[in-house]
Amino acid sequence: MNDNRLQTIPSEKTLTEIFKYDGGNNASEYHVMIHSTWPEGTYEEQLNAVLNAYDALLERELQGAVAVFKRYFLSDAANQADLLQVIAVEGTDCALSIVEQPPLNGTKVALWAYLQTCVRTQVLSGGLFEVRHGAYRHLWSGGAFNRAANAEYQTRLLLNDYVMQLMEQGCRLAADCVRTWFFVQNVDVNYAGVVKARSEVFVTQGLTEQTHYIASTGIGGRHADPKVLVQMDAYAVDGLQPGQMRYLYAPTHLNPTYEYGVTFERGTYVDYGDRRHVFISGTASINNKGEVMYPGDIRKQTMRMWENVEALLAEAACTFDDVGQMIVYLRDPADYPVVRAMYDERFPHTPKVIVLAPVCRPGWLIEMECMGVKAITADAYAPF
Repeated sequence: MNDNRLQTIPSEKTLTEIFKYDGGNNASEYHVMIHSTWPEGTYEEQLNAVLNAYDALLERELQGAVAVFKRYFLSDAANQADLLQVIAVEGTDCALSIVEQPPLNGTKVALWAYLQTCVRTQVLSGGLFEVRHGAYRHLWSGGAFNRAANAEYQTRLLLNDYVMQLMEQGCRLAADCVRTWFFVQNVDVNYAGVVKARSEVFVTQGLTEQTHYIASTGIGGRHADPKVLVQMDAYAVDGLQPGQMRYLYAPTHLNPTYEYGVTFERGTYVDYGDRRHVFISGTASINNKGEVMYPGDIRKQTMRMWENVEALLAEAACTFDDVGQMIVYLRDPADYPVVRAMYDERFPHTPKVIVLAPVCRPGWLIEMECMGVKAITADAYAPF
């Protein structure tokens, strides 16, 4: 059992889902998904409805919490990102990610926000967003991009710049980076360049199949500028001790990613003195030989994906009850009604968003990622 609280708040134009982990005397944590439910509204009207719902939460359910990371999911970034950027710059309060991954409920915008209490935050000179609590500095990065010649060069530059940002804070990619996200325009064409650059940069940083990689999602997603082929979000923690971060494999269900030419971990967990954070990478319907399971069958792929995620969570002594948010990626919008019904039946209250975003291998119709937290006692480490 756990003491996590789930809450759903419907309104005339939005639907809000909240997960709360009560940290007691230490930091509490919230995952919030706010969906527009007003497809008839203009983009500006839908965005304002989402922002108004968020502001109302800060005055009521989330009073005392501050945002540490936000991601906006847009249906048409080229026509929508500018307005959002203006609003975001006026009220920048955390690391910010904006990606074209259309919400599949037929609206134009959705928001995932991750908030905490009892933390101190600031934007660092190198561009990272620092969240300080106790013995740790949590370093978030959102929406990094460049306009190099192709996806491989863009990825290489993104990672090299991030390595330098971490070094400026006394951190290292291999020791301190917990999670990355790569959003790839035309993923069927450009993902190969992302994979090549990531593997080559990782070798320079001591990340190999003999050591470990980093939990990650590589998925279809667009920036407002068509010249941007890859954008990246990342999360690292300064202050971790050796052994505090561990990696999830679930070998009965999944194979090591390097066996099919990619370099990321299936999942990661970090233990603090009072809680365990779990990060599950983008996970699809795959077996432990690296094969796509149930080609063409969205129902069976969804169930196998859940089974894989459940096995990864179990390796961290967690269940779906400990999960605070889910992001679900579909290749074909025609599959949305089936997937929505399956998620509503199994996870009726867990904050989740289902978006249009092709997975990195065409045979995979669906992929999901999630984050979780559970109470533990780990005397060897400082509390969160």
